[in-house]
Amino acid sequence: MKKIIKKIILEHETNKYIYESIKETYSKYCMTDEQLVKKKFRKHLEREVILDAPVKYNDKLQWLKLYWRDSKATLCADKYEVRKIIENTIGAQYLNELIAVYDKVEDIDINQLPDSFVLKGTHGSGFNIICKDKKELDWPKAQKIMRHWLKRNYHWTKREWVYKDIKPRIVCEKYLEEMDVGELRDYKIFCFNGEPKVIEVDFDRFVAHKRNIYDLDWNLLEGEIKYPRDPHYIIEKPDKLKEMLDLSRILAQGFPHVRVDFYIVEDRLYFGELTFFHESGTGAFRPEAFEIEMGNWIELPTRNN
Repeated sequence: MKKIIKKIILEHETNKYIYESIKETYSKYCMTDEQLVKKKFRKHLEREVILDAPVKYNDKLQWLKLYWRDSKATLCADKYEVRKIIENTIGAQYLNELIAVYDKVEDIDINQLPDSFVLKGTHGSGFNIICKDKKELDWPKAQKIMRHWLKRNYHWTKREWVYKDIKPRIVCEKYLEEMDVGELRDYKIFCFNGEPKVIEVDFDRFVAHKRNIYDLDWNLLEGEIKYPRDPHYIIEKPDKLKEMLDLSRILAQGFPHVRVDFYIVEDRLYFGELTFFHESGTGAFRPEAFEIEMGNWIELPTRNN
């Protein structure tokens, strides 16, 4: 059976949507969680994952995929349900405007949407359509992409269990942009047992993706995760840094590790998302000592299974 499915996968490699669907099916029925985690880890980082007393950051994230469960984390990973958590903890004033939520692509009337907007799949990572001007949007192609989203269970591709039981939906939110820089910077705050430790800022994502990592006093660190740093690219210390850190502490409570994302637009702070497996635990670190340091900040909980 495995050989047959692998043959089908190779035959459909050029069709992205069929290829992803078949790979997801193969992953679901032909590989255990541990087998897939080990395979993905080896492919991306060219070494074996250590699950018995792990030390490094990426190894500990794989351990959390396999042995930690928390139903609240599933609600936090849901791009729609998390809005209720934000409203009940830090306040609705930090939420981006919700235009609509849809169960089916056919329910979306493009003519009723504003000129600019963002469409997101609630149940995965990277399910985003950013529309700056709907006159330039290839709507039939966007519909095809979203139908593909709704058929997928993102959990099976990387075993990020937080996505497994999320209801597939599409949310439409207001388009945000920092006009002075021409893009939307992500301020990603890495929290460990409820305490923020470092902040990552991504930029030039659609040109030559880079990311700088800062300590809590906004000193640029030497460490890199997947994408290179740019010490010459100046990102001023945000006026709302303390507020972001304080809010992150609230949202991170009870979790061994979570990344809390914010945006700042026209001096207003917006919540982005909560992420439990940064780069799915396969983002290459430079130097190795930086990964060990971040790994030391994760205190692994008692195994759930």
